[in-house]
Amino acid sequence: MKRTATAVWNGSGKEGSGQVSSQSSVLNKTQYSYKSRFEEGVGTNPEELIAAAHAGCYSMKLSFVLGAAGFQPDSIETVSAVELKEGVVTSSHLTVKAKVPGISPEKFQECAEDAKENCPISKALNLAITLDASLT
Repeated sequence: MKRTATAVWNGSGKEGSGQVSSQSSVLNKTQYSYKSRFEEGVGTNPEELIAAAHAGCYSMKLSFVLGAAGFQPDSIETVSAVELKEGVVTSSHLTVKAKVPGISPEKFQECAEDAKENCPISKALNLAITLDASLT
């Protein structure tokens, strides 16, 4: 399986602007710029897209890990905070809140760590990944 996305950039790094589109068309010429990346401009940015990919992948992987352990989650909410320092994406911090009937806190932590280590996006990223996981 392959998935694609396309980015088009016009102009200089600081004054230019770009658009990103995804194969599924969920992103369709979505704006990004210096301001949306380094300030508070309108549009997306690469770090936000990495965070979205990591949060989505992690949540799905945790659901699979919980299922393999005999538990079905009612809900999993994951926030990924990706940090850019001196031109390098250095970390992704996952904050997870899940409702999983019948699971002990210890078993949940074990499953949460397994998902952190084994979700495909975690494996693809060359950065520090930290995790705070809790049951609701």
